Amino acid sequence: MLVSLFSACKDHDMDDMKHDSPLMKIMMDMMTQMDAQAKTQDPDHDFAAQMVLHHDAAIKMSEEELRAGSNQEMKTIAQDVITKQRAEITQFNTFLSGHQPMQPLVPQFNQIQKTNMDRMMAASNARAMTMRTDLDYAQMMVDHHQAAIDNSEALLQHGRNATMRQLAQAIITDQRQEIATLQNWISRNR
Repeated sequence: MLVSLFSACKDHDMDDMKHDSPLMKIMMDMMTQMDAQAKTQDPDHDFAAQMVLHHDAAIKMSEEELRAGSNQEMKTIAQDVITKQRAEITQFNTFLSGHQPMQPLVPQFNQIQKTNMDRMMAASNARAMTMRTDLDYAQMMVDHHQAAIDNSEALLQHGRNATMRQLAQAIITDQRQEIATLQNWISRNR
């Protein structure tokens, strides 16, 4: 009985730590915005619109790393994420400003995106928050980048616009490299 009570208290404390984490709050806010965002069922348009929100969250998480982190290597990674993803947001917004949703509509693309984002949140929720900003940032960015890769792969399957397809491929290549770098750092700094 005492063991199960201790376990329940420990689980409750871990949940409180997750909700107290600025990084987790950014992720949850992003999910709320993405869920509320209107979907056109045009994969290129919806990919671009969702990636603006996704990248904005990565930038906010990286800014939190710069503010609260202490490891210079992780701060360098965070600054690199900010620089790259601001540039990509500009590309996405430029595309969106001149793009009209195309027929035929592809409603299954939105479900794929939603499934990928839910998988990202499940992975982040399963992680123990250490309240060590550098480690928590690295772990959450692995999940975050994987969702971007998954959504980019879905765009390659369903998208029709060459510009979006090229940007999706660049995201896949870049973020796979960043995940490898983050995982290497995590293995050295647990």
